[in-house]
Amino acid sequence: MKGLKGILTGAFVLLAVAGIMVYSGIVELDVPEFASAARAQTMAAPDQDIPPSWQREWPNTDFSLSEISFSEILSGGPPKDGIPSIDDPRFIPISSAKNLGPNEPIITLTVKGETRAYPLSVLTWHEIVNDTVAGVPVVVTYCPLCNAAIAFERTVQGRVLEFGTTGKLRSSDLVMYDRETQSWWQQFLGRAIVGSLTGTDLVMLPVRIESFERVLARTPDAMLLVPNNPNLRAYGSNPYVGYDTSARPFLYDGEFPENVEPMMRVIAVGDKAWTLELLRSRGRIEDGDLVLSWQAGQNSALDKRNISESRDVGNVVVQRKKMVNGNDVLADEVHHVTFAFVFHAFKPEGEIFK
Repeated sequence: MKGLKGILTGAFVLLAVAGIMVYSGIVELDVPEFASAARAQTMAAPDQDIPPSWQREWPNTDFSLSEISFSEILSGGPPKDGIPSIDDPRFIPISSAKNLGPNEPIITLTVKGETRAYPLSVLTWHEIVNDTVAGVPVVVTYCPLCNAAIAFERTVQGRVLEFGTTGKLRSSDLVMYDRETQSWWQQFLGRAIVGSLTGTDLVMLPVRIESFERVLARTPDAMLLVPNNPNLRAYGSNPYVGYDTSARPFLYDGEFPENVEPMMRVIAVGDKAWTLELLRSRGRIEDGDLVLSWQAGQNSALDKRNISESRDVGNVVVQRKKMVNGNDVLADEVHHVTFAFVFHAFKPEGEIFK
């Protein structure tokens, strides 16, 4: 069954209008030495017509290198950096937070024992945070249309990259770019798909999406991301009202998975995924050394206008059993809590358990 290409709805118009803060820094473009490895391993893209608007907006992107068809990329509405990344993030102790409901969703990332918390009430409006945690340069990303919260190391062969939004989508997923080479990256895969770094993969880091009260209880010393300018956006509100209960995704023209509703949430690990309904009904699923668990008490970021009033989708934890000093321990595993159509789009041979 084929999906239908979505219409530019009010949500997207809102983002296009709201995206008035564009990146205004001076970017010194160059293709560093580490790009040569990617060049050597990447075949030149077949001759493709480059849209004139791309050439005007991206004069320094090497469109001769690509591993996808340009026809797969659609405009999401805003221009380049129209949804502004956060490049100088501001944090407060999570215990000092005053404007978050107990069940509001938070992305948590722990590096070398240091935990940062990134509320979806902020990430929904910015999608990308360039940060450094415990001395490690990272980029924390959220694509609302895919409900994909993913963190990466942003050092590639010794060079730290800074990421922004292209304003474009592929399979409804955020297409990022790095400001050093102007290459385009698929957020869900962490992979460069257009430009001089085509074929390069970022290292994914395990994150959780947890309720505010769970983060506060589990990591009371965490630092919480807060807006640099609280009046810049309608933080705490959801511009995609009713999206995760809609029948079909927006701006998607790919295959849908069989026997699974395209907008059903799934927990994806590698080439396997389990529906949220299955995990919710069981509470715990084990697959070899992999352990998935679910507990109630987290608002959807994509339901009601006010995120704190949205329906409960619960908290998912994905861990892998490991042996440390002779003892069995559970360590957080890279995973995605996303929609079934997203998993099928990027893992077409993958299996969904329901």
